[in-house]
Amino acid sequence: MTDTTRETTADAITVVPANEASWDDLKTVFGTRGEPAKCQCQWFKFRDMEFHPMPVEERAKHLRAETGCDHPEDRSTSGLVAYLAGEPVGWCAVEPRTAYARLLRTRIPWTGRSEDKADDGVWSVTCFVTRVGFRRRGVAYALARASVDFARERGARAVEGYPMITTPGKAVTWGELYVGSRSVFDAAGFAEVSRPSSRRVVMRIDFAADER
Repeated sequence: MTDTTRETTADAITVVPANEASWDDLKTVFGTRGEPAKCQCQWFKFRDMEFHPMPVEERAKHLRAETGCDHPEDRSTSGLVAYLAGEPVGWCAVEPRTAYARLLRTRIPWTGRSEDKADDGVWSVTCFVTRVGFRRRGVAYALARASVDFARERGARAVEGYPMITTPGKAVTWGELYVGSRSVFDAAGFAEVSRPSSRRVVMRIDFAADER
């Protein structure tokens, strides 16, 4: 699919806060097989000692409570759900960085930067899930763009992500790309602030800087 086609498709995608989506729709996005179904977007929420012994059913309960699906009256949620022609097609996790216990303990966000880990004014985009059968349709691009307004409107001072650097001609497994690719964040207006490894980059938008 060409970049132009991908962008055109992404423009046709609608994105809503997860609490405005139904739990059945979100379950459809995650599916019943593969890493998204196993993880239920809990990897960044828990440390190894808590995550690994946790049954999938319990992970799903955590996700449902965090998202508040089926409760549009809720004032908070943990991410976004994308739709294409009425079909639920994608998920993106975006919350204050302090919501992610694993993120606060890993080196990825902090290498080469001086950051206050307790600063809940910085939000993080940690995970993308595109429903099987809808990949390469611009779903992640639409979600990344929507995450910017979502964080800003809820009082974030900045929003950042931790995408993989992809190389043309070099295969990258879908499992590695759950954090998103650099091109997805580039297209949403994020800029590189650090490169903690040869394959991972930290990208960010500072809203205060944008407003000056």
